[in-house]
Amino acid sequence: MFSKTLIGLALSLAASTVIADTVWLKNGDRLSGKIKFYEGKKLVLSTEYGGAIALDWDQIATLESDQELLIKENALSGERAKSLQAAGPGQVTLVNGDAPKTVALTSIKQILKPKPLVEDLVLSGNLDAALDYKRAERDTDNYDIDLEAEARHGRWRHNGEAGYNREFQDAVVTTDNWNAEYALDRFFTEQWFWQGRFEYKRDKIEDLRRQRTLGTGPGYQFWDNELGGFSVTGLLNRSDYQYANGERDSFYALSAKWDYNRYLVGKSVELFSTGEVGKPLANVAEYAFDAEVGLRYKVTDWASLNMKAEKELVSGSEGDMDETHYSLGFGVGW
Repeated sequence: MFSKTLIGLALSLAASTVIADTVWLKNGDRLSGKIKFYEGKKLVLSTEYGGAIALDWDQIATLESDQELLIKENALSGERAKSLQAAGPGQVTLVNGDAPKTVALTSIKQILKPKPLVEDLVLSGNLDAALDYKRAERDTDNYDIDLEAEARHGRWRHNGEAGYNREFQDAVVTTDNWNAEYALDRFFTEQWFWQGRFEYKRDKIEDLRRQRTLGTGPGYQFWDNELGGFSVTGLLNRSDYQYANGERDSFYALSAKWDYNRYLVGKSVELFSTGEVGKPLANVAEYAFDAEVGLRYKVTDWASLNMKAEKELVSGSEGDMDETHYSLGFGVGW
């Protein structure tokens, strides 16, 4: 009997070293695995028996973990805990040296594994590619690649975009352009931020060959949670245009940007739209509009199918641009 007790204790200790984290639910269930992260009211628990499980945060009674985690009680700053200990219902104890601290689960906004250099760095993005071949009276080949990436840490958010589009009709190039943009946001509250951005566009076919824009201005984040996000930004821009005939335009302009995405059908479908509309301060006849809207369907956790429509309008003193582009393709996300 004594030997069986020792064997049982040894097995229990071995299991506790393999499975480090435990989550107790309000209905009395207990789940074991590895806490990956918590954000947007969902705690992701990696298990051997069910893979990655997303648990509703408001259904969790308490939890424990022996791994080092970054606990953020607001969107801008956090506390590094050596481990977590179970506490009373709706609470958890952060263990960090000789002064453990018990906090309410409702006060926690995010849990993640600290990164080596920037401990609260969170990366996300998509790389979408579309290829379209048409063989008929007029042969058409279209190639489209788009990259969107975001990195956020503390009060800072980095946004990067790049795209390339090339089209042939009967072996003649009819579309050949690329663009790149970088924007840096500094949050002052959980909603208000200030943005600085640089954008460059190059077109080898249209009359408007080059666009360079440097802008800055305030923005507001209406929401950013597990169902998606929506933000708008107002910018004062300095733009430089160069046309095919060698003429140039340089002017200041006001513009409004938006960035919207919404997850549907259990986050397997994403509706997204980004765009900008701008107006020069000196010329009432000129304007610029650049927007895209699309759907992304997740095939796996990282792979997706996407379709989108892009529209770009530019009215300038030396030439106009009016392009509409539709694409259907495959992408990867992180």
